[in-house]
Amino acid sequence: MKRILIAVSLILGGTYAAAAGEDPIYTSWTSSKAVGGYDTVAYFKEGKPVKGSKKFKTKYMDAEWRFSSQENLDLFLADPAKYAPQYGGYCAWAMGGAENGTRGFTASGDPEIWKIVDGKLYLNYDKSVAKKWNVDIPGFIEKADRFYPETVDLEE
Repeated sequence: MKRILIAVSLILGGTYAAAAGEDPIYTSWTSSKAVGGYDTVAYFKEGKPVKGSKKFKTKYMDAEWRFSSQENLDLFLADPAKYAPQYGGYCAWAMGGAENGTRGFTASGDPEIWKIVDGKLYLNYDKSVAKKWNVDIPGFIEKADRFYPETVDLEE
């Protein structure tokens, strides 16, 4: 239902940013794939984004996660929190309150725009947003850690 509301809002020319109740894992409104179908374990093992395969997939937090190998799928299944992107794959800068810092909001995270910080995977909306996020990564992480539970529905 949330995806339908977003689609209608976009078609009518409005914007959509829910204060709370978003899905905990970002998926596009036309797909249920987390991280756009990329293998989240590969960021840690190979140091780059790698497309996952429908041959190696699992369901976690109501999203489909794909992996490039059985080994990576097994690693994810053993510790999903270790490999899943922070803030469910939403843009880390937006979740950190962007420039105003008063509250986080959801924006898509691009699997090609990523960074591992202190052993955690973060995605950003695009390269220009990543540059803004890079100015104060610890500050945005601190705020986003606080805002994420208030912004999404973790009870699903």
